[in-house]
Amino acid sequence: MKGTIYYLSSCDTCKRILKELAPAKEIALQDIKSSPLTIIQLDELKAKAGSYEALFSKRARLYKERNLKEQTLSEADYRSMLLEHYTFLKRPVMVLGDEIFIGNTKNVVAAAKEKLHP
Repeated sequence: MKGTIYYLSSCDTCKRILKELAPAKEIALQDIKSSPLTIIQLDELKAKAGSYEALFSKRARLYKERNLKEQTLSEADYRSMLLEHYTFLKRPVMVLGDEIFIGNTKNVVAAAKEKLHP
C-alpha cells in the first residue's frame, strides 16, 4: 500500500501516533513545517476529505489569536489559511491507499492503524 502521512515533527502527539502506527517504508512521511503542503497536495487532500474545512484545525493557536471563531469562513478562506501556515492543518493527515484519516482522535488513529496493519 502506498500513502503519505503529513505530520509536524515538533508535535508530541504526532510523534506518539507515528510510533504507534509504525508505517512501512512505502508510506512517505512529510514534515509540514520543513516541507509545507503544495497547492496540488492540498487540493488532492481536499478531494479526498470533501472540504478544506475538514482539514482545518480549529485548535490552532493562530485560529484563536486571529479570533477566527467570530468570523464566517468560506472554503476559499480555509484553503488560503492552510496554504499560509502549517499550524492550520489538523494533524496528522494520513492518506493510506485511497482512504484519508484526519486528526488524532482515538477512533481515527485506530482506523488508520487497522488500514496499515490489517
